[in-house]
This record gives sequence, C-alpha cells and structure tokens, in this order.
Amino acid sequence: MSFAVLTGDIVASEDAGLAATQAALDALRRAAEDFGKDREEDLRFTRFRGDGWQAMTSHNSFFDATLFLLARLRAEDEEIETRISIGIGEVESSGTRDLSDASGSAFTQSGRGLDAMGRRDRLAISGAGIGPFQRAALALTDYVTSSWTAAQGEAVALSLDPATQTQDDIARRIGVTRQAVQLRLSAAGLPWLAPAREAFASHDYRET
Repeated sequence: MSFAVLTGDIVASEDAGLAATQAALDALRRAAEDFGKDREEDLRFTRFRGDGWQAMTSHNSFFDATLFLLARLRAEDEEIETRISIGIGEVESSGTRDLSDASGSAFTQSGRGLDAMGRRDRLAISGAGIGPFQRAALALTDYVTSSWTAAQGEAVALSLDPATQTQDDIARRIGVTRQAVQLRLSAAGLPWLAPAREAFASHDYRET
C-alpha cells in the first residue's frame, strides 16, 4: 500500500522570527492532530531542522490533509507560509517515537521534492503514480491557496472537518450567516477544488 509523506518548512523563518515560527509549527501540529483524530489516523507530525516538519497520511487523503493544514495555518496567521512537498510511495518504517527515524521511498521522494522546489513554489508532488496531470493540478492548487485570507482559511478548514457537515454548521461555529460562509468558500475557490479532491482521492498510485 502506498502512503503519502508531507515534508515542509516555514517560509522565510529567519525574517519571521522564532516566536512566529514556533507558533506556525504549533498550528500545523494541532491541525495534523485534528485531521487525524477526525479520520482515526495518526499523522505522526514531527518537527525537524529548526523550521521543518513532516507528517504521514494515507495516499487517498493527502490532498485534503494538505488543504486542511494550509487552511488552519492561514487562519492563524495571514503573514506566514509553509512549503509542502508530497511524496507518494512505500513506507518501510514509520519510525519509533516519531518520523525522525522513519524510512521508505515516500520519505525519500518527499524530502527530495522539498529540496528541489523553486523559490516561489509552495506545493510539490512526486512519487508513485504521479505524472504531469497531478503536478499540474497541484500547481493550480498552489496558486489558489496562496491568496486565502484568514477568514477564508477558517471556513475552508471547517468545511473539511467531518463535524461540520453543512454551511449552516460552519456558520454557527464561526458566528456568521450561511451566506457569509458561502461567500468565503467561493472566494477561496473551494468549489473549484472539488474535482481535484475527488481525483487525488480516487487515483491509482501504483508504480506506472
């Protein structure tokens, strides 16, 4: 079975400062924990290399996990960003206490992908079953998510939460009208990401 490993780091962490970097990593950790808890899955969020982090998820949920982490981070702080490299492949070991000693092709692909990312890139994907269409879809996702506001990020994260099934549920959680939620999700481009969510979830990630 293929897995997805997400390897990331905080963009311009030296400029952001230690406190902001720590807050961003804490936000990502909480988001990973919440995403896994709702789906009975342990993402094993692990911090490394100062401003770096890593998480692991099933191959059919990584796209939603990526959106969820980006949305939660944006909801916390509009000024700070994370890069995410997604690697699809086998996992030989998920590590002992955390992912710091984990191994497998998914980890190799994810790490190399992060190292190869361009200066302006925020998302990348490589590994088993990944071709031009998947990379193109993720590049468009990168463009869409880069302009999210904090309010849009909050709405997107709640829309991906199984506990908030409807826009009325989200409106009650946020304390706004359903129309306001609809406008935020539309402005965030979430309805147009739905085909990509379905495609990434149902794709065959075996080696081709």
